[in-house]
Amino acid sequence: MDDKRIHIGNIELQGRVTLAPMAGVTDFAFRALCRAQGAALTTTEMVSAKALVYKDEKTRSLLYLPEDEHPCAVQIFGHEPEVMAEAAGLALELSGADMLDINMGCPVGKIVKSGDGSALMRHPELAGRIVEAVKAAVSVPVTVKFRKGWDGGCVNAVDFAKTLEQAGADALAVHGRTRVQMYAGKADWDIIREVKAAAHIPVIANGDVFTGKDAAHILRYTGADLCMIGRGAFGNPWLFREAMAAIAGEPIPAPPPLAERIDAAVGQIESLAAFSGERIACLEARHHLPWYLHGVAHAGIYRRALTQVETLEDIRRIAKEIKRDLR
Repeated sequence: MDDKRIHIGNIELQGRVTLAPMAGVTDFAFRALCRAQGAALTTTEMVSAKALVYKDEKTRSLLYLPEDEHPCAVQIFGHEPEVMAEAAGLALELSGADMLDINMGCPVGKIVKSGDGSALMRHPELAGRIVEAVKAAVSVPVTVKFRKGWDGGCVNAVDFAKTLEQAGADALAVHGRTRVQMYAGKADWDIIREVKAAAHIPVIANGDVFTGKDAAHILRYTGADLCMIGRGAFGNPWLFREAMAAIAGEPIPAPPPLAERIDAAVGQIESLAAFSGERIACLEARHHLPWYLHGVAHAGIYRRALTQVETLEDIRRIAKEIKRDLR
């Protein structure tokens, strides 16, 4: 039985598996499914610090947290210390979150081009000043998510981690790929192990966790305190319960029947529709729902149909057909 209790600042986590913040994926409805299956910490989609300061309503809506979603972190991105500090306070005020996470790992072109996300790995001094400014502005734990480095010639995660820790970060999440790799190739767990050996604060291991056994392995191999699941959770929030069992050395539960998975998926979109409206929920459903059919034989026609849904009734009708036709 794994009974190791991890603290990030003054927050105690009930488990060692967390959900990665992912733009367009980790809305409150999906986070609720992952939490129900054992995610010990969830994080919002990343939000722009500038947009928060400029009072952009769409950005603010991304910070919605249900009353029962604790502990939860909000993630902001940007590169100007003063703006990040102001946005951090706003993000916490609007959400009621327990932690503030800073994104220094996003590899997407438009983010990097503005000097945000993983672009900060080329400017460790600035990254440290951002952490210092945010820490001075908030009273909750501050964490940072970053990558192995910028490219193969700039692998600086260990020194970068030391800079962030000295600046006051309470925990560090490390993705084992460089920015140039994006999500291709294999995640380097050795660099995560090196960061863990150098750090005196909790380290969260991220990259290539697609099974419960992967979660247990990454913790053993790197010595990290926590495991962060990202793409492996697409359409599969049950991965968290598998990971918890594997880490505890217990039998790994079987995946739920297809009908149960489909019902959970429909419930996710219905929950989102109640908050954001049917149109937005259906747009989100077009990329969320096909993930639930990954690996299901003869599901191609239904995956295509789900990418074109326009109403909740469309979704319910297709779900009924899936449960009838696919076993």
